[in-house]
Amino acid sequence: MNRSFDAGGAAIPPDRLAATITLDEPVTRVRLVSPTRAHALEKLGIYTIRHLVTHFPRRYVDLSSKETIASAVVGQQCTIEGQVHAIKLKRPKPRLQLVEITVVDGTGTLIVTAFRQPWLMDQVSAGDRIAIAGELEFGYGFKRMTNPYLEVLAGSDQAQGKIIPVHPACEKVSAAWMRRLVGNALAATAGAYDPLPLDLRVRYRLMGRQAALRSIHFPHTMDEVAQARRRLVYEELLLLEIMLMSQEREREQGRTATSHVVDGAHVARLADALPFQLTDEQRQAKDDILSRMAAPRAASHMLLGDVGTGKTVVAAFALAAVADTGTQAMLMAPTEVLARQHAASLAPLFDAAGVTWELLCGSTSAAERAAVLQRFAAGTVDVLVGTHALLEEDVVPKSLSLVVIDEQQRFGVDQRRTLLEKGELPDALYLTATPIPRSLALALYGNLTLSYIRNRPHTSAVRTTSVHKKADRGRAYDAAREALSRGEQVFVVCPLIGQDASTRDEKASRAPARTIDEEAYEYASISIEDDADFDGDNVSAAVQEASYLSSTVFVDYEVALLHGRMPAAEKQQVMEGFSQGRIQVLVATTVIEVGVDIPNATVMIVEDADRFGLAQLHQLRGRVGRGSLPAQVHLISASKSEAALQRLSAMERTDDGFELAAFDLSLRREGDILGNRQHGASGLKLVNVVRDGKVIEAAHADAAAILEADPTLELPENRVLAREARMAFSGGVTVQGG
Repeated sequence: MNRSFDAGGAAIPPDRLAATITLDEPVTRVRLVSPTRAHALEKLGIYTIRHLVTHFPRRYVDLSSKETIASAVVGQQCTIEGQVHAIKLKRPKPRLQLVEITVVDGTGTLIVTAFRQPWLMDQVSAGDRIAIAGELEFGYGFKRMTNPYLEVLAGSDQAQGKIIPVHPACEKVSAAWMRRLVGNALAATAGAYDPLPLDLRVRYRLMGRQAALRSIHFPHTMDEVAQARRRLVYEELLLLEIMLMSQEREREQGRTATSHVVDGAHVARLADALPFQLTDEQRQAKDDILSRMAAPRAASHMLLGDVGTGKTVVAAFALAAVADTGTQAMLMAPTEVLARQHAASLAPLFDAAGVTWELLCGSTSAAERAAVLQRFAAGTVDVLVGTHALLEEDVVPKSLSLVVIDEQQRFGVDQRRTLLEKGELPDALYLTATPIPRSLALALYGNLTLSYIRNRPHTSAVRTTSVHKKADRGRAYDAAREALSRGEQVFVVCPLIGQDASTRDEKASRAPARTIDEEAYEYASISIEDDADFDGDNVSAAVQEASYLSSTVFVDYEVALLHGRMPAAEKQQVMEGFSQGRIQVLVATTVIEVGVDIPNATVMIVEDADRFGLAQLHQLRGRVGRGSLPAQVHLISASKSEAALQRLSAMERTDDGFELAAFDLSLRREGDILGNRQHGASGLKLVNVVRDGKVIEAAHADAAAILEADPTLELPENRVLAREARMAFSGGVTVQGG
C-alpha cells in the first residue's frame, strides 16, 4: 500500500481535516495527559492541544561537549554524566528548601545544588545515572553546579551528542514529562493542514508547519531550530495581521464612510491663526491624516509623537476639516487635567477658525451638561472635547464623522469601540506620546496606518537627566532650589503618593527591585488617576509629605499637592495655581504624566524612580523642558539591583524616546515584548520586535495583499488561514471566512 509522508518524514493520516480540528480539542485528548496533569498544565496556560504544541522550549542544552568531573574546567559550561551517590533535602532557612545531590563518575565528585525544587526528591534516587549541564563552580573543596539542567538517563541512554529542549515546566509536570507530552501532541496532529498559502512558503523558502513544530521541539541541530523558528515567527505575525485587518474591515461592513472636505475655509483659517510654522514632520503628518480623511473609506490612523512634538496642533487640522464637511467630531482624553488643557490650547485656534466647540467632563455641572448635550445633539457644536464622560449613553451627536482619542492606550478596546459606535462610520485618529518603534507598532496596531513626529519644535531647550542614590538626593534638591531662585518651577513625582517618605524609604530598603523580566512590558504605563488606584493608601500621608517638603526642603516657596483622589475642582485650582506661577513646587502622582504644559517648570525630581517603567519615566520628564529654558530631571533610586540601575542609566544617555524604546525592547525576553492586554498579543510566543522587524514588515504587507484580493478569505487556498487566525487569536474578533 502506498503511503504519503510529510516534510518531517511522518505518515499523513487519511483525514487531514480531522487532524487540523484536533489542534483545538482539550489537552486531555493527548496520550498520557491524565486529569491531574491536565490541571497542572492549566497553570501554564495549556488547555488545548494547540497550546501544547506551541509550548515552545525556553532554551536548549547541547550535550555534545561532555566532560568528566576531573577534566571539566571551572567557570565554563559543560555536560557531565555520572551516578547519584546521595541526595538530600535541606532547609537552611525556614522558607528556603534546597536539594543537594552528590554525583560521582570515577574521576571525581560533583555537588549539585537545586534551590526551591523539592520535587527532585521524588524524581532522582541514589544509584540513578544522570546528565547535568550548566556552569561549573568551585567551593568548599568540591566542583559544583547550581540549578543546572538535570535529566535521569534510563537504560542505555547516553548524553553524548544530544540536543535537549528545555520546556517551561511545573512541579507536577517536569521538563522530561513535558517533552513526552509535546511529542504525543505532535503525533496526534500529524498531517494537519498548513495554514500558509503555498506561494508564501515558496517565496520565503519556509518549512512546512508540521516539520517546523517537530524541529523546534526536537531538533537535531541548532540550525534546524533557527529554520523552524523563522517559519513559525512569520506564521504568528501573518495570522495576527490578518486578524487585525479583518477586525477593521468588519467595522466598515454595511456602513458608509464620510469623505471629508480637507481644503475648506475652516482649515485655511486655522493655518492662518497658528502663531508658528509647522515643522516638516508636523506638516507631513497633517497631510497624511487629511488625505486619508478625504478618501471614501474610513480612516484608522495613529499619530505617534514623542513628548512635546506638537501632536495636538496636527489633530486640530483634522478637527477643522470636520467643520468644513458640516459634520461633528469628538476628542477624548484620559484625564480631566488633559481634557481641560486641550480645550484651553485649542480654544483660540478654533475661535479664530470659526470652529465651534464645547468641553464635557465628569465635573461639569448638571445644568451645563444638559445644555452642552442639547447643542451637540442639535449639530451646533462642531467639536466636543472631554474625558470618559463622552462615553455616556446620553452623549448623542447629530452627525459624528471623526473620533480623536488622545493617549489611546489608556482606554480599553470596548471604550474605544463605544465612542466609534456613536457615528455611522467615523474616521478614527489615535494620538500617543508613547514612543513605539515601527516594528512594534505594526505588531500591535497592524490595522492602523501610521504617522510619526520624532523631533520637538523647541530645539533650544536642553534637558538633562541624572540618576542619584537615595543618600545623594540632596543634590537634586539643591538643583531644584537653584531653579526656584531663578523664578522657575519644580515637579516632585512620587510613585506611592499615599505613603510618606520614611515609609517609602523603609520599604525600598527591604524589597528587592523588580528585574527587567519581572516587569510587565507595557509602553502604556498605568497612571494613578481613579479612586480604585488608591485603595488602601493613606492620603493624609501624602499631605504630610507635601508639608514636610514645604517646611524643610522648600521653606521659602509655595508647595502644593496633586493626586487622583482630589475633587476635580480642587485639582483644577491647583493646576491653575501652578500654571500661573502662584505655586512653585508641585508634589504629584503620575496624574501629571501626560498633557501638563508648564513652560516655566524646569526641574523634575522622581522619587523611587526604579519603580517606574522606562516609558513612563520618559513621559514624566516630558513635563519639563517644554519652553526655551534648560531643564533637569533627577531620578532618585534606593535600588541595588544592577538590572534596575542599568535601565535608569539609559535615561541619562538619551533623551530620544524612540531610541529609549529600542533599548528597552533589546533588554526584553521574547515573551515580554507584547503585553497581554493588547488584542492578540497572547498568541505571539516567538516574536522579538527588535530582531524580527523585517519579518513584521513582510507579514504586514502580505496580509494586506491577501485581504485586498480576498476580503472574506473565502478562496479555497485561504480557508485554513482564516480558521487559524480565528483560533490562534480567539481573544480578538472573529475573522470572516474559513
